[in-house]
Amino acid sequence: MSRMGAVLQALAASTLRTLGVMVVVLATAVAVAVSLFKLSVFGALALYFVVWWTLLFVILPLRNQVESDPARMVPGQDPGAPASPRLREKAILTSLLASVVFLVTIQVFELAGL
Repeated sequence: MSRMGAVLQALAASTLRTLGVMVVVLATAVAVAVSLFKLSVFGALALYFVVWWTLLFVILPLRNQVESDPARMVPGQDPGAPASPRLREKAILTSLLASVVFLVTIQVFELAGL
């Protein structure tokens, strides 16, 4: 496992830790947007939400492996369902990537006062 993967797993060890990391990343990105790019707090939160939600659907299918053990399959389970979806790790990864895309977006487009 790579060092980044180990850090991501440690940050996603519990739901509360994951939420804490996501709030810190969100607050940092919004604070930068408000102070440097003159966005309103509401406008920054709204734009961040749109970027985050869009990137979540980009990241969700990455590195999924289907359940190959027939003993672990439950009746009615889709054969393509991931064995371990790692949603907490993907939420943190989405937050980090969304912050970068969010800051690049507000730098490229003139959104002051939004």
